[in-house]
Amino acid sequence: MYTKEIQREMVGFKLNGKPRKGYVEPRLLLSDFLRHELGTLSVHVGCEHGVCGACTILVDGKSVRSCLMLAVQAQGSHVETAESLASVDEMSDLQQAFRRHHALQCGFCTAGILMSCVDFLVCEPDPTEEQVRDMLSGHLCRCTGYTGIVRAVLDVANERKIKLENKNFV
Repeated sequence: MYTKEIQREMVGFKLNGKPRKGYVEPRLLLSDFLRHELGTLSVHVGCEHGVCGACTILVDGKSVRSCLMLAVQAQGSHVETAESLASVDEMSDLQQAFRRHHALQCGFCTAGILMSCVDFLVCEPDPTEEQVRDMLSGHLCRCTGYTGIVRAVLDVANERKIKLENKNFV
């Protein structure tokens, strides 16, 4: 009987600002490592093909589908999940807007959408509705109909624009 010993490699990165590491098989998906090994429960896996967007996280500030990335590829990176958005005392402005605009229902897709929105608003701080809808086309949500999400993103963009204008005015 032939049994091959499973090779495991050490992988380490910052997860939501804190150093984390563990031994992984080279083929282990980042989504599985985050959820099952590190207990990051906001990372949901819906399709395992990068289509639904539920597993979206930020790696070095850019949104990625964690089900399409191997854990070993995150070595040395800064990984952020939805857990990084809120402080102990307060939700982020984006989370508050999702709440105000009823932009979530069952919540399965919400964390991935929030992380895409974080990256999107950095790249496009003053988006049009069409741009927001285009960004959201990379996410599947069976509950909301997207209208509340679009309103929330546009609301946050507008609030941030006003804050920046007021800051520059003073």
